[in-house]
Amino acid sequence: MIPLKLALGFGIGLSLGLLGGGGSILTVPALVYLVGQTPQAAVTTSLAIVGANSLMGAFFHQAQGSLDWKVALTFGGAGMLTSFLSANISKQLPPAFLMVAFAFLMLAIGVMLFVRRDLSSVVVSAKPVPVVLASGAGVGLLTGVLGVGGGFLAVPALVMLVGLPVHMAVGTSLLVIAMNSGAGFLGHTGSGSFDLLTIIVFVVAGLAGTSAGAKLSNRLSASKLQKSFAGFVVLLAFFLLYDNLPKIF
Repeated sequence: MIPLKLALGFGIGLSLGLLGGGGSILTVPALVYLVGQTPQAAVTTSLAIVGANSLMGAFFHQAQGSLDWKVALTFGGAGMLTSFLSANISKQLPPAFLMVAFAFLMLAIGVMLFVRRDLSSVVVSAKPVPVVLASGAGVGLLTGVLGVGGGFLAVPALVMLVGLPVHMAVGTSLLVIAMNSGAGFLGHTGSGSFDLLTIIVFVVAGLAGTSAGAKLSNRLSASKLQKSFAGFVVLLAFFLLYDNLPKIF
């Protein structure tokens, strides 16, 4: 299984490097359908993988000066609490129901990628602390339950709801994702359902894929890449619904 895990980790990292986000949404389905993990184990493993990759990315942005620690600690602090607590929700959900919820999230992401506006044109302004806390808590909830980093929500939220410039929002979101994923992972580890070797293999391969994707992204059309990825995510979501909805009813 090691070669398969290396290939999957590289592919997920490649999509992250090409698109600047969204790669983590592929991790749970890959772990369930190709590696053979249960949905609950896949969520736990995904949190560790996403958290490790995001933390390394945050260090890079810190060196570039594109990370706002104050916002990250406020937004991410609220997210850590909800991510940790919502892990208990995930543990109680039937596997098929968890995958159906994940499929609907993928559909939402696919639609968002199709219609997402250019955030660099958004006029930003600082928002009240309660808005920052509520936004962070919402992202953390999705992270804890479904094992996704939430970058597809965190970056727009940091720009439109918190008031960060887009270049600061990307770096700040990576630290937020790492914080939320770490808290969610701790919330899930009580069940003991994760594979340390799989985590290591995916993280190492994912870093290589992210590096390769970042280099390729300069040569390819970002708009076409985003729409192609959105189409793939929507198709994968329909497959998850087809496979899991009959198991609920």
